[in-house]
Amino acid sequence: MNELKPEISRTEDGSDSLFNASLNEFYHSKYGAVTESEHVFIKSGLYEIINDNSPVHILEIGFGTALNAMLTLKEINKRQLVFYTAIELFPVDMEIAQKLNYCDAGDMKFYHEDFLKMHQSEWEKEIDISQNFKLKKRNIDLLTFQPEANCYDLIYFDAFSPNVQPELWTAAVFQKLFNSLKDNGILVTYCAKGIVKQALRQVGFVVKRLPGPPGKRHILQAIKNAKTKNTHCPKKMFHLFDFEAGITKR
Repeated sequence: MNELKPEISRTEDGSDSLFNASLNEFYHSKYGAVTESEHVFIKSGLYEIINDNSPVHILEIGFGTALNAMLTLKEINKRQLVFYTAIELFPVDMEIAQKLNYCDAGDMKFYHEDFLKMHQSEWEKEIDISQNFKLKKRNIDLLTFQPEANCYDLIYFDAFSPNVQPELWTAAVFQKLFNSLKDNGILVTYCAKGIVKQALRQVGFVVKRLPGPPGKRHILQAIKNAKTKNTHCPKKMFHLFDFEAGITKR
């Protein structure tokens, strides 16, 4: 699937994304990589759980460019201890990561070394990126990944779209992520397709459709409400694979 190296592509807000030619898919929205990540994962996810007290445990599905991790580090800014686990089956080469422009301007310049350290850090080990940000990268397929139960406060679900990787957007996958969240934990994703909402609700999430960033009408925020626990994946799964034909850009 990942035969060709991704190419850097400038998005409309001036920040870089990557384009995967093998999938014909961008890593971030062409309308703005940073704009999308801040809107979906920081404002609709991180802001909901930070409280300046207890340590926060975050799981990211699709580490990719490390943009979400870097924005999380910037937003926390020494206020709270973060344990950040990220899974990525096809890591971005350091040669490409060094050229991404996320830390070229403004206060982001202060995080340049941290950003590079995220990409350089060893896989399968917990690494101190800063005093209050601990990163563990897992080089593993989401389908075989078995997260610990009741472990995470927040999940950034940032896999490639269901049009190109439908196997990652099923009730079976969302069930184990539901189980991995603490009570009242949150999963946020850029994709608001009906098939995704259905799969999330099927495993017990309370799903909210929120306004999206530029170029996208809606995003999804899914909450594990303590009153809606569901530890068994539904048996009838066949309809979850009936996706639209064709490929669309994020």
